[in-house]
Amino acid sequence: MYLTVILLPLLNFLIVILFGRFLGNKGSQIFIVINMFINFLLSYFIFYEVSLKGSVCFLKLFSWFNVGLFTLNWGFLFDPITATMLIVVNTVSFLVHIYSIEYMKYDPFLPRFLSYLSLFTFFMLILITADNLIQLFVGWEGVGLASYLLINFWFSILEANKSALKAMVMNRLGDIGIVLAISLIFIEYKSLDFSIIAGLSKLLSGDFYYFCGFYINSLTLISIFIFIGAIGKSAQIGLHTWLPDAMAGPTPVSALIHAATMVTAGVFVLIRLSPIIENAPYALLIITFIGVLTSLFAATIGLFQNDLKKIVAYSTCSQLGYMVFICGLSNYSLSIFHLANHAFFKALLFLTAGSIIHSLNDEQDIRKYGGLIHLLPFSYIMFVIGSLALMGVPFLSGFYSKDLIIEIAFSSYIIQNNFVYWLSIIAAVFTTLYSTRLIFLTFFNKPNGFKSDYINIKDSSFLIGFPLLVLSINSIFFGFISKDFFVGLGTDSWLNSIEIISTKNLLVLESEFLNSSIKNLPFLFSTVAIIAFISLNKIVSKINFSNTKYFLTYRFLYSFFFNKWFIDIIYNKLVINFFIKISYKNVINIDRGFIELLGPLFLVRFINFIINKIIRIQTGFIYNYLFIFILSIFLILFNLWFNIYLFDSSVFFILILLILYLSDNDHNNK
Repeated sequence: MYLTVILLPLLNFLIVILFGRFLGNKGSQIFIVINMFINFLLSYFIFYEVSLKGSVCFLKLFSWFNVGLFTLNWGFLFDPITATMLIVVNTVSFLVHIYSIEYMKYDPFLPRFLSYLSLFTFFMLILITADNLIQLFVGWEGVGLASYLLINFWFSILEANKSALKAMVMNRLGDIGIVLAISLIFIEYKSLDFSIIAGLSKLLSGDFYYFCGFYINSLTLISIFIFIGAIGKSAQIGLHTWLPDAMAGPTPVSALIHAATMVTAGVFVLIRLSPIIENAPYALLIITFIGVLTSLFAATIGLFQNDLKKIVAYSTCSQLGYMVFICGLSNYSLSIFHLANHAFFKALLFLTAGSIIHSLNDEQDIRKYGGLIHLLPFSYIMFVIGSLALMGVPFLSGFYSKDLIIEIAFSSYIIQNNFVYWLSIIAAVFTTLYSTRLIFLTFFNKPNGFKSDYINIKDSSFLIGFPLLVLSINSIFFGFISKDFFVGLGTDSWLNSIEIISTKNLLVLESEFLNSSIKNLPFLFSTVAIIAFISLNKIVSKINFSNTKYFLTYRFLYSFFFNKWFIDIIYNKLVINFFIKISYKNVINIDRGFIELLGPLFLVRFINFIINKIIRIQTGFIYNYLFIFILSIFLILFNLWFNIYLFDSSVFFILILLILYLSDNDHNNK
């Protein structure tokens, strides 16, 4: 059962890619969906056995490689973290596969698309089930490869090409951090197994590296490198720009990437390596501030975007910020709880957005929407449920995790965390604003689209509506049902798979007894913001922008947020142009000259030199061979007679070559 849940998606990919022409279009679809349904069921059986029954499973298949005293096995770890992630990944992946059959039924390469989705799922399963860092890195790189294939699935579109390359390059920058972290972990722990890392982290928390006159805590440095990798994969501020551009791929890809797989990989690694991060307080501070800034930054941008999928994409970026900064506050169980809740309502939002776009002839500009509440009633209900869960409206899934994150930020009673608390509330307010704007412009505003888009409009078919219905049920009830299991007081569901020893985790107890006015503050602020937003919208429509002062102020604010805080412009004008100029003028000479001379060209010339010298041993004259024989016997007897060992075989061989070379040169000179 445990290996089956990992191998079935790989089987889907291999069978359809190799034998898809024999299975046919329908056969490939049926084969893949049946296997994904089996995977979906097995995930819940594993969750029951591992998390509910407390039976952690370790599987060691075989030795991967042995280098000296270092042995790395190909093995799998099924603990409560893995079991929870299996539920999230396989549920969303199964529903996305069903959704894709209807959404892309007119695409002639649908079997290949479904096989890529299965490959994506397989690599994510490798990542979450790995019991060591090298195997995790295989899954980490694999989801990057699969995301490139899926974003660039419509490779004839230039925007898809650029977006896929951008996602690949930005993630490579983050991967540098992960590679350095793995290297330092091996140096520090002499192992890459998670069980050994968890056991030794407290003991090694006092180790330091001496570099350039400074002492750097080893675990702090490792944690920072781990977080750099998470910044790339989970699209935190700085390396976030690939995430909204990934919308160039088909909508099912966006749902799978943003809800359950690639972007959650960075958060998962932070949770998995929590024993290291928990013993690096300065790294925790960096993680907290980067996370909360990302949540605010992305929420402000989302309010000013007009592309339906990009608004939801920036929403993902903002929610990932919440997951990251709560890890910085040492509440890893709450982070994975919000990750699970977010996966369901974000998949619901993306798939519903895809249904709306599909119904309106692939139109994505919300300014050309309006009046869809009566034309697409089912999509309207689904979208509102997802948006309310995203906003953290009481008693939906997002409320139980998102509001608890904000409450814990307040419960620490230290200055920096109070700063985080207020920033997270402001981010929640902006989340409410862009969700309200999106619903209003899409469903309640006057129709602004083309008549041809509205004449033949149809709501979701069964294969699109069924995944939406399942996700909506999870978006409503999952948080309520599972809160006590994930973050309840006294819960033992994690079985020490997460670093929960820290006294900081007692903040969950503190947050339970906060004043009700503090608890209701995010919801109160969001409600006031909605009322102010609607009122301000009416006031702004009456302002005469011919007044230069009003016009310049409005234009600057709108341009600033619409252009994403000018970060893309800064990258393009400063960073990219700088490296392009260096590359064309200098690097190309270094690559073709210096590096090649030291690398492949040097290797070829050195091997040719050695071969030419070895060939000269075969002179064809018996006195040369007799000389080598006598010299060898003499050296062996000399070593045995004096009971010493002067030469090993390699030194002896080199000595013989040197003598022959000199004698050959003497012969040539004569």
